[in-house]
Amino acid sequence: MATLEFFYDFVSPYSYLASTRVEALAARTGATLRWRPFLLGGVFKATGNSSPLDLPAKGRHLWLDLERWARRLNVPLRRPEPFPFSPMLALRTALACEAVGKLVPFSHAVYRAAWADGRDITNPEVLAAVATEAGLDGAALVAAAPSYKEALVKQTQDAIDRGAFGAPACFVGDQLFIGNDRLDFVEEALRAAGR
Repeated sequence: MATLEFFYDFVSPYSYLASTRVEALAARTGATLRWRPFLLGGVFKATGNSSPLDLPAKGRHLWLDLERWARRLNVPLRRPEPFPFSPMLALRTALACEAVGKLVPFSHAVYRAAWADGRDITNPEVLAAVATEAGLDGAALVAAAPSYKEALVKQTQDAIDRGAFGAPACFVGDQLFIGNDRLDFVEEALRAAGR
């Protein structure tokens, strides 16, 4: 059985869009899906890449493109304020959730909060409330987040070492696919690997 590794960051709008599709993609192909939070800022720093917002024309186009994708996928999209925001606490909390087998519901809840509901996930109280609303012990998970600093560094470095330079970064074996718009190719690779 093939495995899809889905590296994502909560600050990445294209990772948000992909997060609404990867489970169905894995189900269609019979693949195992592994959610892997990582720090996009660390990836950018290590690879010399930068945010689309660093170029004004690209930044203006980004929001138009995101709105088109949201309409096509029929998913809610609301620009977070401020943007970009620091995803560090949410990413470390995600790893705390993974340790108790709750990474996926937490990730969906955080994406909804940040990209659909306009909630400030950088605020520890808000993040704890988001986790609690998802049926988790939000306060305990947010409190545990600092102990996952090194785990986040390690997971980010793993993606960098394997060639990642943006988000989402999807791996099918050694094959790397960057971006929400590459999921068709991810599906093809999973089908080929599953033969």
